[in-house]
Amino acid sequence: MQLCGVEITEADVGWLRQRSLERDSPSRSRLARELCQRRQLVGYDGRPREVSARIRLLHLERSGIVLLPARKGTIPGRAVPSAVEAPEGIYRGTATDCRDLHEVEVVPVSPSDTREHVQWFRLMQFSHYLGAGPLCGAQLRYLVRCSEGLLGALAFSASAWRLSARDRWIGWSEQARLRNLQRVIGNTRFLLVPRVPNLASHVLSKCVARLPSDWENRYGYRPLLIESFVDLERFEGTCYRAAGWIHVGSTAGRGRQDRDRKAERKPKAVFLFPLDPEAREKLCVEPLVGLGTEEDWATAEFGAAALPDRRLNKRLVSIARDFFARPTANVPQACGNRAKTKAVYRFCAHEGVTMEAILQPHYETTLSRTAKEKVVLAIQDTTSLNYTTHRRTEDLGPIGTFGAQATLGLLVHSTLVLNTSGTPLGLLNVQCWARNPGPDLAEDKEDSLPIATKESRKWLVAYEAVVRAQRRLKETKIVTVADREADVFDLFVLARQSNERPPLLVRATQPRKIQTGEAKTRYLWEYIRSLPSLGTIPLVVPRRGSRPRRETKLDLRFAEVSLRPPKDSRHKAPIRIWAIAAQETTQPSQGEPIEWLLLTTLPVTSIEEAAEKLAWYTLRWQIEVYHRTLKSGCRLENRQLASAHSLKTCIAVDFVVAWRIFHLAKLGREIPDVPCTVFFEEAEWKALVCFLSKKRAPPAQPPSLREAIHMVAGLGGFQGRKSDGNPGTQTLWLGLQRLDDIAAAFRIFAPSGIDTS
Repeated sequence: MQLCGVEITEADVGWLRQRSLERDSPSRSRLARELCQRRQLVGYDGRPREVSARIRLLHLERSGIVLLPARKGTIPGRAVPSAVEAPEGIYRGTATDCRDLHEVEVVPVSPSDTREHVQWFRLMQFSHYLGAGPLCGAQLRYLVRCSEGLLGALAFSASAWRLSARDRWIGWSEQARLRNLQRVIGNTRFLLVPRVPNLASHVLSKCVARLPSDWENRYGYRPLLIESFVDLERFEGTCYRAAGWIHVGSTAGRGRQDRDRKAERKPKAVFLFPLDPEAREKLCVEPLVGLGTEEDWATAEFGAAALPDRRLNKRLVSIARDFFARPTANVPQACGNRAKTKAVYRFCAHEGVTMEAILQPHYETTLSRTAKEKVVLAIQDTTSLNYTTHRRTEDLGPIGTFGAQATLGLLVHSTLVLNTSGTPLGLLNVQCWARNPGPDLAEDKEDSLPIATKESRKWLVAYEAVVRAQRRLKETKIVTVADREADVFDLFVLARQSNERPPLLVRATQPRKIQTGEAKTRYLWEYIRSLPSLGTIPLVVPRRGSRPRRETKLDLRFAEVSLRPPKDSRHKAPIRIWAIAAQETTQPSQGEPIEWLLLTTLPVTSIEEAAEKLAWYTLRWQIEVYHRTLKSGCRLENRQLASAHSLKTCIAVDFVVAWRIFHLAKLGREIPDVPCTVFFEEAEWKALVCFLSKKRAPPAQPPSLREAIHMVAGLGGFQGRKSDGNPGTQTLWLGLQRLDDIAAAFRIFAPSGIDTS
C-alpha cells in the first residue's frame, strides 16, 4: 500500500494502531500530520501532505486494517452565495475586435475578498453550462475585466488522477506520476460573456503567462503543465489551438466520481499546455530509492535490475559477490567451480542482459548516497580496455592505431560522483562502445561533422545524465568536472540553456577567442595572462611516477569572459563563462610548472571562490585512480568472453566492484572511528581478527573501520609505517582476496558457540 509514492509498511500500520488506542489519542488531523512527519511526506511547498494522508487513513479504516479515533467534529464548509442572478458590472458593449476592448485584465480572485468570490460564483452559475463547481484540490480563480465591465472568468484546480492521453504524452512511470502529479493542474472553467474574435485565445495567453507565479505565491511551487477538457459537441477548441495548446486525444467519458467504471459521460478532447520547455523531462523524474537496511551490498547495488527473469537477478547478485571476493581472479577462479563458471558465461551472453540494465540500480543507490551531500562532483573521463590478444572475441574495435597493426578493444567513458572530501559515492553514467574498424577520419573532416555523429558526444550524453540526476536532487548541487578533452563548445552551450542546469568545471585546451569591445581579436589565454595576479594559494602536488611530492604556490587570475563560437559551429551567440588561471610561481626541480586554465559556469568573484574551484579540480585525478583499480585490481583486460556484448555485461559488474574497493579505501579516512560492521560482515571481521591475533575466540566488540582496513591492507602487503600513509586500493584488493578465503575457513572451523553468520 502506498501514500504519495511512499510504501506504507507493516511497522507504519502497527504504529497507527498503537496511536489510535492510546488514552489521549490524537485527532484524525493530527494523526495524519504525524504520519506525514514519520514518513517525510511533504509537497513541493515543504508542507505536510495532510489531505492525502487523511484520505489514506480513511481507506485503511474502511478496509478494517486500523481503527481510527472517533471524529471530534466536522469541518464547516465554505459559505457560498445561493443566488443565481447575474453579477453586477457585466460588459454590455458591442465590441467587434479585441482592440475595441482596450486593456484586458486577468485578475486573480483573492480568497479573502468576499465580493470577488461572489462575483466569480454568480457569473459561473449564471452563464457556464457546468456551473461553479465544486473544484477539487488546490485551486486558483481569475476574473477577466476591461474598463467597461466584467468579461468572464477562469478557474484552475487539481488535475485528473489518471488520464491515458495525458500520461502517454508525458511518458512517465507510475512512480514518477505519484511523485509529480501535483505539478499538473487543470483548467476546469473558462467563460467569456461577449463573443469577440480572438478574445478567448488572447485571454488564455495572458492567463497562462502569469499563472505559474500566482500558483507559486499561493502554494509554494510552480506547475509544469496545464490540462483542459473540451466538449466537442458544444465547442471546437479553436481558442486553445490558437493559444498554442496541444491536442493529445480524448477522455474515456468517466469523470472523477466514476468508481464503477460505467463511463456514462461524453468523451471530451484533451488539450495540454507546457509551462516549462522541459516540462516532460521534469515530470518524468523518478523519486529517490532509499538505501534501506539491506546488509548484503550486492543485493542493494544489483537486486533491483530490470532483467527478463527473476532468476537472472539472483545470478547477478551471486556473480557480484564472487567477483568482489576475488577481484584479481579470472572468471573460473572467482566462481570456484565449473557449474558457476558456466552460469556466468551464459548470463553474460544472454540477449536480454545489458550493461545499462545491470548498472541502473547502482545509479539509483548512488543518487541516494548523493542526496546526503550539499555539493558533489560528477567527474567524467575516458579510458580504453585492450583486448588485442583475445583474437576470438567478436565486435571489438580499434582503440589506438588503425589498419593491420590495430590495437583492439573497447572504450569506456564513466562519470564518477565524489563528495568534496574525495569519497566516491558511485557511478552516475557509463558508456562503453567499440569504434568502427574502418579507416580513421581526417581531423579537418571530423571537425566539420555535427557533434551528434562524433565521439565527443560522450561528454554531452554524460552531462545529460547529470541533468536528470540534478532534477531529482533538490538539496544537492552537482558540479561536472572534466579534463582538457571536454573543452567542447557544444558542452558549454548545453550547460547554458537554463539557470537550472548543473554547473561545469572544465580545463581549457582550445585556442578560444573572446568577444571584447576592442576591434582587435583577442585570445582567452592572452587576455587572462594580461590580468594582474589577484593572490596566491598553496598547493601540494602528490607524487607521480618518478616525480617527487612537492609543496608549491599558484598565482591566481580570474575574470568573466564571453567565448566566441568556433568558425564552423552552428551556434552563433557567444557564451558567458568564468575563466580561472592558476600558474606555478617557481620552476620545479623536475617536470614542467603547473599552468591551468579552468572554465566554469559558476560565478567566481573572490579569491576564495577561485581557490574552491581549483580544489574541486584537483579531485579529478580520483577517476584515474578508479580506472586503474578497474584495470589492475579487477583485471578487466583479462576477461575472456566470446563477444563485445558479453564483455560489456561482465565488466558492468566489475565497475561496481571496483567502486566498492575504492569506496572502502576512502571511507576509512573519512569516518575511521565507526565500527567496521558498516562495511564488513560479522564472519569477515571475526575471521580477520582471529587470523591476525592467532586466537581462536574473537573479541566481543568489533574493531573500528580504520583498524579493520589496515588489517585487510596488511594481508595485501601494506606495512603500515608512518611514511606509508593510508592504504591504497591495490593493497586493499589483494587483502580482500585473502580475506575471502580466511572467512570461508573460519565459517567451517570456528569453535562451537561462535556465531559465524
